[in-house]
Amino acid sequence: MPILNESDFLRLVKEDAWMMDILESVSTLQLPDWWVCAGFVRSKIWDVQHGFTHRTPLADIDVIYYDPSDLREEVEKHWEARLKAHHPAIPWSVKNQARMHTINNLPPYHSSTNGMSKFPETATALGLSLNKDGQVILAAPHGIADVIDLILRPSPYFAAHPHLLPVYEKRIAGKNWQSIWNGLRVLPADHL
Repeated sequence: MPILNESDFLRLVKEDAWMMDILESVSTLQLPDWWVCAGFVRSKIWDVQHGFTHRTPLADIDVIYYDPSDLREEVEKHWEARLKAHHPAIPWSVKNQARMHTINNLPPYHSSTNGMSKFPETATALGLSLNKDGQVILAAPHGIADVIDLILRPSPYFAAHPHLLPVYEKRIAGKNWQSIWNGLRVLPADHL
């Protein structure tokens, strides 16, 4: 059954024991403004939309958080090690969004969701977290229509900064997502 809206998606996540285990594991770290994002979310939607019965393997699981009080990269490595101890087979990537603007040569981010909004494509600018009551919540700074409709396009931030569009184009070519999910429609960088 295809995903039609956010409620459909959140229901599927709650029914996915593996995804819930990942979210619950990350929640134990008690990171400020944390989200499991990007491919973890996007690939689930694309798999469902394509009728796949098995999960597409992920290159990594991206965890982001926002803590301007400690920008040291070794702190991120500490959190990765804690997650790896809990799930050794998972390639974890933990990044503090309060630091990532310097890596990406962009103005400072104000939150994890603000950092997500600067991801190259709309279909990847997605994150899942658990609220204080343990309920699954979704962050989608550009909405979820593109990911549900299998559309790849530059995020508004990338579209507004033409010098970033080659990064989008190179990423789309390098990821070659259409070889896995053949229903994807890739919009050119100049298509807003």
